[in-house]
Amino acid sequence: MPQRTMVEALNHSLDESMGRDDSVCIMGEDVGINGGVFRVTKGLHEKYGDRRVMDTPLAECGIIGTAVGMAIHGLKPVTEIQFSGFSMQAFDQIEQNMARMRNRTQGRFPISMVMRAPFGGGIRAVEHHSESREAYWAHTPGLKVVIPSGPRNARALLNASIEDPDPVIFYEPKAVYRAFREDVPDEYETLPLGKANIVRPGSDLTVISYGAMMRVCNEAVDDLVDIHGVDVELIDLLSISPMDTATLAESVSRTGRCVIVHEGHQSCGIAAEIIARLNEHAFEYLCAPIRRVTCPDLPFPYFQTEKHFLPDADDVIAAVQETLAWE
Repeated sequence: MPQRTMVEALNHSLDESMGRDDSVCIMGEDVGINGGVFRVTKGLHEKYGDRRVMDTPLAECGIIGTAVGMAIHGLKPVTEIQFSGFSMQAFDQIEQNMARMRNRTQGRFPISMVMRAPFGGGIRAVEHHSESREAYWAHTPGLKVVIPSGPRNARALLNASIEDPDPVIFYEPKAVYRAFREDVPDEYETLPLGKANIVRPGSDLTVISYGAMMRVCNEAVDDLVDIHGVDVELIDLLSISPMDTATLAESVSRTGRCVIVHEGHQSCGIAAEIIARLNEHAFEYLCAPIRRVTCPDLPFPYFQTEKHFLPDADDVIAAVQETLAWE
């Protein structure tokens, strides 16, 4: 089985999806001749031509608006926003049309399209290049929000997102783009949207995370298990919306304790929503307050300062130990 980085796995997904379905097309800034800012679309323009892999002007609102129109007429556009921070320039089209068209037309136009965007910190970029704004889209009815954590689930989730009849926001943690390789089969593979993955079963405490923070949590869990003897259950959300509430509630009902980790801001973030759902479905089983490990409510800082801003394994370990100490 070939080993691939996330970039290579995503490229493989796009290639196989376009090969399987002539209605799938790609559009965005520099996605064609240059192969995308992170080279996720490398080689696809040469293979499929400029009618299916289209370079666009620097106009995010135009990219999404055009894609909505293409989806109405039966195509399956996969758009690339160079950095997730620039999706704000397309906010009107995403919120007013992409998310609403299926409901507005009573199901006549389901809008099968994907908006891909690299998101999050980890590459010491400048302003508008490191934000984690997934909570905006999870709050928007009509959108599905998917965030992979590694090469294999990225490929499988993107395949499923392209097949899905609803519009999908597909956020790719750019800190993981080339960080490691995984076995990714050549055979076509999908994962169901809205289903979390129990990465490691455990009995003492549940850690919930997604995206690039899964690497941080894996590092923390290894230390907690090997050094501190804590039997941690680790869950990768994979889909922010729809969210797999049943898996989260079942896990916390067994362990009685929970720590949630993400790099988005704390206020009104994904962790807050998870806590609300666990209070509704697993409150009677809780042995301690649920802890959040997140970025602070500040603008994302520049360059090497980000290492002090992003959660790390020590932050996760401290939160777990504090939760376990609660009597």
